[in-house]
Amino acid sequence: MFADFLKRLTAPDPAPLPDADARLALTALLVRVARSDGDFDDAEKARIDRIVATRYGLSPFEATRLRSEGETLETEAPDTVRFTRAIKDAVPYDDRIGVIEALWQVVLADGVREAEEDALLRLVSNLLGVNDRDSALARRRVDKDG
Repeated sequence: MFADFLKRLTAPDPAPLPDADARLALTALLVRVARSDGDFDDAEKARIDRIVATRYGLSPFEATRLRSEGETLETEAPDTVRFTRAIKDAVPYDDRIGVIEALWQVVLADGVREAEEDALLRLVSNLLGVNDRDSALARRRVDKDG
């Protein structure tokens, strides 16, 4: 279903993604992190829906649809390293920092920080080209916000 999208995203020297495609790729990354502990529960799905609704000004229905498409893309996407590097090449730095904040929101949605989630978030931050300081600040902002 997303083969052409993934081909464009993982091509050498990808062009910057159009806004709708960037939203989809980032949502799929949120899903991947949420699934990393083997338990993709309703709290995490609801958190992703709230994140994308807020970030992109979507209705609840549109947010749920985007998450559903993100779930499908996540299952078809290449390994985390290639997928995340492709996003890095196609999405501006400030947007990637926002993604790190959103990823922390997903990790903390169920009230438990699993070791697998922490490890994946460290890897994803690095692959997105977000430095340790900016990643730590993003986590603190999320911790303060709840």
